[in-house]
Amino acid sequence: MTHEATARMPRHVAIIMDGNGRWAVRRGLPRVRGHHQGVETVRRVARAARDMGIEYLTLYSFSTENWTRPRSEIGELFSLLKTFIRRDLAELHHNNVRVRIIGEREGLPSDILPLLTEAEKLTSENTGQTLVIAFNYGSRGEIVSAARRLAKMAAKGAIDPDAIDTAKFESMLDTHGIPDPDLIIRTSGEQRLSNFLLWQAAYAELVFVDVLWPDFDETHLAAAIESYTTRRRRFGGINESEESRGLGS
Repeated sequence: MTHEATARMPRHVAIIMDGNGRWAVRRGLPRVRGHHQGVETVRRVARAARDMGIEYLTLYSFSTENWTRPRSEIGELFSLLKTFIRRDLAELHHNNVRVRIIGEREGLPSDILPLLTEAEKLTSENTGQTLVIAFNYGSRGEIVSAARRLAKMAAKGAIDPDAIDTAKFESMLDTHGIPDPDLIIRTSGEQRLSNFLLWQAAYAELVFVDVLWPDFDETHLAAAIESYTTRRRRFGGINESEESRGLGS
């Protein structure tokens, strides 16, 4: 990348990791084999993002809609999460990575919740990259929960409804304290957000990659970032130099 492109590196990259099941089916393998391979990709991509200097990396690992999948597959996904935390937490901590978990905690299996709490507590003082795991996460539910908390505060007189602004609302979201994503990548060729960071993605750049998640690697990540660096982010405003040349919209 050029020096100019490096200066525009995204601070926060979020990834919708899609295509594990299809990767396995195309190879005549059980879907769970795709999830196992997907975990290896998580390790590889997390290290690559850290080496590239990405400050925040958010991975969409399990959505609230995923509960409709077969119970056996859900059980395997939970097992993989437990294995990932037990196997990789020490390395993440050693590398000064802070782990944040976003998503609904209520209703999770009793052997999952303590692991999530442990991962956050152990790494809470780390100052390097922040790895955000979106687990049992759904953006619409997150937004409704934030609105509900503010409504309860207003009903108790703890806050004036007229004082509610975007900053106050964002403080009630799971992602409070985390900057909005600059770049959202989705693998597998699908082109939608699927209830992922809907509020936070307001001005994110989107890159859709025709590669299934288990096949995604450092070169695909670098290419997505390269695409990001060539874009002009106006955040609803205009670029004066482009406007003078008749290029603004």
